[in-house]
Amino acid sequence: MFESKYSKVLTIILVIVIVAIIGLLGFLGYDYYQNFVVTKDTSDFVDNFQGDVTDDQIPSEDQTTSDNNDNENPFDQIKNPETGSSSSNKKTYKGFGVLGTMEIPATNFKYPVLEKVTKKSIETAVAFLYGNGLNQPGNSVIIGHNYRNGLFFSNNKKLNIGDKIYVTDNDGNKVTYTIYNKFETTPEDTSFYQRDTGGKPEITLSTCTDDSSARLIILGRVE
Repeated sequence: MFESKYSKVLTIILVIVIVAIIGLLGFLGYDYYQNFVVTKDTSDFVDNFQGDVTDDQIPSEDQTTSDNNDNENPFDQIKNPETGSSSSNKKTYKGFGVLGTMEIPATNFKYPVLEKVTKKSIETAVAFLYGNGLNQPGNSVIIGHNYRNGLFFSNNKKLNIGDKIYVTDNDGNKVTYTIYNKFETTPEDTSFYQRDTGGKPEITLSTCTDDSSARLIILGRVE
């Protein structure tokens, strides 16, 4: 009798363990698949990025004729002071406006830089938070999540001083930044947003630390 009950308990425990292992493997498999899909999508976008208008923005012959009339908007080619890119050159990624792309070879990072920070946008890629615009004089702050799984800015902790960051804007300009500082600070600290760059472009990457208690900040400048 005792052995029968003991055997049933062991069977129940074994079933629970098997279910837990299957659940864990399923979770890990889904996480890997999601990581693969997101990384492939963003890498493909960066590889195909040309820094010009998208196909659906190229005017037809009729549109071109119309645009040459008096109804042409003279402000269409004026650069947005908050982004530094021409409104007619904007691309989109999964429904979000794109200011350009960023590549960091040291962490195999290839992502579009989205023009607005929203809950959904930073669940899709990294986004522009502050500054005159990508590759414009002054400091540009880019933020991204640290999901601790390789996505977005999860691997920023692996970056070192001297590593390169390549930023291509919507005008097709590709600028190389060299990391010169790396530090942690409080989530409320914005003192490094406005800094003297000597009239040159600089870039700041901001993300959470692994325990989410602080912010990991990466500073890069044009050499």
